[in-house]
Amino acid sequence: MAQDLSQFPKALYTRAQVREAELSAVSQGALSLYELVECAGAAAFACLTKHNSTALPVLILAGSGNNGADALVCARLARESGIAVSVMMASSARTAECQQALAHYLAGGGELLPFDVMRIFTAKIIVDGLLGTGVRDAVGDDMAQYINAINEGAAWVLSLDLPSGVIADTGAIAGVAVMADVTLCFGGLKQGLLTGKARHYSGELEFTDLGLTAFFAKGSAQRVGIETLKDYFAARARDSHKGQSGKVTVIGGDIGMAGAVRLASEACLRAGAGLVTVISRAEHQLTVNVSRPELMFWGCDLVDMEVYLRLGWAQVIVLGPGLGKHDWGYNLFKAAGLSDKPCVLDADALNLLSHEPRQQTNWVLTPHSGEAARLLGCSIIEIEQDRFAAVRAMQQKYGGVVLLKGAGTVIFDGKQMVVAPVGNPGLASGGCGDVLSGIIGALMAQGMDNMQATVVGVVVHGCAADLAAAKGERGMLASDLMPFIRQLVNSDLL
Repeated sequence: MAQDLSQFPKALYTRAQVREAELSAVSQGALSLYELVECAGAAAFACLTKHNSTALPVLILAGSGNNGADALVCARLARESGIAVSVMMASSARTAECQQALAHYLAGGGELLPFDVMRIFTAKIIVDGLLGTGVRDAVGDDMAQYINAINEGAAWVLSLDLPSGVIADTGAIAGVAVMADVTLCFGGLKQGLLTGKARHYSGELEFTDLGLTAFFAKGSAQRVGIETLKDYFAARARDSHKGQSGKVTVIGGDIGMAGAVRLASEACLRAGAGLVTVISRAEHQLTVNVSRPELMFWGCDLVDMEVYLRLGWAQVIVLGPGLGKHDWGYNLFKAAGLSDKPCVLDADALNLLSHEPRQQTNWVLTPHSGEAARLLGCSIIEIEQDRFAAVRAMQQKYGGVVLLKGAGTVIFDGKQMVVAPVGNPGLASGGCGDVLSGIIGALMAQGMDNMQATVVGVVVHGCAADLAAAKGERGMLASDLMPFIRQLVNSDLL
């Protein structure tokens, strides 16, 4: 289940922005760089003792930069409190702050041990201060050996600022990275911690601002979570009717794929749309309507005038769930493209778009990393190496609002970057993406602009999955989200 980050800052930053804030604080006389190190080390020590018995020995691994300096301050404070501390340092202190922290540690009687892989492997508690935010390329062989020893052992691990090997700006892994139990982030919340591989490696996130909040400029991205929803779902007027609650046409469900369009269309209703029409293969009507008679249905074998009438009737079109890439789906894709209605594109609609790229301002694209790779003509590995760059590139190429699904969904409309660290691995099952497209379509039809509907839809979808995961992530079905979607779009139930 996703960690509740509602008390965390909403603004996210790159490593360069955090460094600028540090230098700004120093230039304005608020504190020195070494005082920042002392504050970070004290926070690390407090976090360490909060989570562990002081009777257990602690192994502290320090790098040569300011991440290592933070670790050395933590080591000194732990030693002064009577904790059995061992310190290994990767190389000679490189920064002035690290040299100063090392001098204080040694002056208090502390010692440095040579790096010993077996000792790392057998440690009970480890503080990881090896690399911090400086990592941008693959870590060296020696460092990789130390990181692997941490991960292969059974120690509880606290990583300082970032797990060593995690890239601060992207959340990607520099070949290998520390698998932390807790990551204590300093100063400003790094954008990479909330998306991609970093979600797996960071463990539980904690944060301390070190007094830097006032020195930050605008963030590189914004974090959203369940607390966002309270601003969007006011009670409906007592005299409202279905025609005022949004009309959506959902298109998809080629032969053998009725379930996709069925899930998307029910999610649309559960998210509050007043009227939903499904355009699908005629033989799928029983599948769609037998347990959800509230859905209207049009069986389509050929794109005829009735299809165009239903496209015209809708306020929003959801195109793609189970659409397929054969002539039937392609013809519907082309027909929907002639409409001027706002549109949510998912699944095979995205695959068809990748073959016939065009720009449009009033659509929402909802790719996972595989679909994103096809849209950009690159590999999935390249997408996941920098999810922020990928979503920017898709938006520039195709226009509209683009969301990149995954661990920490990233959303971009050409101006605003948003990260939604909601949801859990239970969503890695068939149909969950179809549910998301239906939710977004419903919110657009109810009057939210495309960016608002996408952000809120992602939060509703992810938080519904987190509520459904109370019974376990493994075996969770897309249809398990439905009652929680209804709960989340009613503000009085939040």
